[in-house]
Amino acid sequence: MFYSSGNYEAFARPRKPAGVDDKTAWFVGAGLSSLSGAAFLIRDGQMPGNKITILEELKLPGGALDGIKEPKKGFVIRGGREMENHFECLWDLFRSIPSDEVDGSVLDEFYWLNKDDPNFSLERATVNQGQSAQTKNLFTLNDRAQKDVTKIFLATREEMEGKRINEVFSQDFFESNFWMYWRTMFAFEDWHSALEMKLYLHRFVHHIGGLPDFSALKFTKYNQYESLVLPLYKWLLDQGVTFKFDTEVTDVDFDLTADRKQATRIHWVSDGVAGGVDLGPNDLLLMTIGSLTENSDEGNHHTPAKLNEGPAPAWDLWRRIAAKDKAFGNPDVFGGHIPETKWESATVTTLDQRIPEYIQKICKRDPFSGKVVTGGIVTAKDSSWLLSWTVNRQPHFKQQSKDQIVVWVYSLFVDKPGDYVKKTMQECTGEEITQEWLYHMGVPVEDIPELAANAAKTVPVMMPYVTAFFMPRKAGDRPDVVPKGSVNFAFIGQFAETSRDCIFTTEYSVRTGMEAAYQLLDIERGVPEVFNSTYDIRSLLAATSRLRDGDPVHIPGPEILRRKLLQKLDDTEVGELLSEFGLIGDKK
Repeated sequence: MFYSSGNYEAFARPRKPAGVDDKTAWFVGAGLSSLSGAAFLIRDGQMPGNKITILEELKLPGGALDGIKEPKKGFVIRGGREMENHFECLWDLFRSIPSDEVDGSVLDEFYWLNKDDPNFSLERATVNQGQSAQTKNLFTLNDRAQKDVTKIFLATREEMEGKRINEVFSQDFFESNFWMYWRTMFAFEDWHSALEMKLYLHRFVHHIGGLPDFSALKFTKYNQYESLVLPLYKWLLDQGVTFKFDTEVTDVDFDLTADRKQATRIHWVSDGVAGGVDLGPNDLLLMTIGSLTENSDEGNHHTPAKLNEGPAPAWDLWRRIAAKDKAFGNPDVFGGHIPETKWESATVTTLDQRIPEYIQKICKRDPFSGKVVTGGIVTAKDSSWLLSWTVNRQPHFKQQSKDQIVVWVYSLFVDKPGDYVKKTMQECTGEEITQEWLYHMGVPVEDIPELAANAAKTVPVMMPYVTAFFMPRKAGDRPDVVPKGSVNFAFIGQFAETSRDCIFTTEYSVRTGMEAAYQLLDIERGVPEVFNSTYDIRSLLAATSRLRDGDPVHIPGPEILRRKLLQKLDDTEVGELLSEFGLIGDKK
């Protein structure tokens, strides 16, 4: 496995791998990691598409990247994805996938859209029923909180393994705007992994300055299912890839020795009938393990969503596989803590002009303009649920009526009583969730019941495992993409381990699919490096300045700085340099 050193590998065309015409490939799951892995096998591995089969429990592809209109309920989006310019693997993939919207690729469409309509927020947070929180984009990190952030940034991975966020940060940090911005944007809870927090700080240090107003983010034209999944799915079908829906993979057999591991059979139940296929060394198997949207339950405007703690096929499959070899990970570290990994979202569809007037008052943009609306989530800072909501470019669905607005709402604290409804979000119907949201948008309390009943239709969704990958973990809890000794199989998706990148991103899913395809076929091309802003002193100094609520630093050109820019500094050297310039206190 090697990584691209730049355009040398990126622009070169890999030769056809030896023996590829004699191979087949099987994928477990039809989420983004499988779809991208199949695309890389075809594009860069030159594997015929008719040699690839994707097995999926559901009736449609896309996994967590969903977006659908339920005839009787309304539009449903369980979650949204924030993207940026340095998702190197994602954009490497979509430069090759034709767009349904423009004469060009999906990347062309995305690039032109965000050039013409750049994203930024005009109101990040509210208090007191829709009033501006007047954060002035300040992080409000005092000296102790700044030192907390610096300490975590400079710590080793081993020092953060198995620890929770609330074990390594002080109360001063938790009272800052920075934590409010951070946790609501990324869905971090106090009890989540300090290691993942550290990895996020490193991965997105170049975007610290854009955190308060989301100017670092970019979004698709429609929901991610229609903008990303469908074009990729259509392309794969055109290449001859077979999709077997309504097919639950129940187990995988392996031939395991001390230095060689081979998958030998896939077991499944398809349309209620047990079946499977035997695998030889030339039959590749790429398995999505775990699932953040497993056992999701939809309510409707008059019925709450339920918490489904029953059998979870994706997690049960990983448990059966993991029991066969310690190199296959520890699924219960992530999937065995539903009270800590659940949260709820809701999709609100407005039915007339009344609610959009309040949206426009807060976001300061016309929601019907077809351009950026909120520019990211708006957090009700004083909400007992810690409720956030967002309106993307409208229409958010191609089927959406021109007089409708689709809003995504989510809360981190689903077990606390609301401020208006006085019930937990988990107990609420779609109508009651709408009431709580309208309250925090500043709708007069006497108007809330009527607007919630007749001016909107809301679908709540409870997801038991949605933040499972944020649970505190140690080395080995997630299996390597291609475990040592594997001759024909790989693990892909959010619960497979790949170096340095961070989970809960579309980039991570695509990266694991790319790494798996390249390693199993020995493709002569490097996987794009994770963007190295964590080693760029310009990014580090600018981020440090913003953490101190200062203006971004403009780097001078003394020889000492120019020399440092040419080096990849380790964390200790970074700390010494920042201390040298007086940006993190004394050198101790």
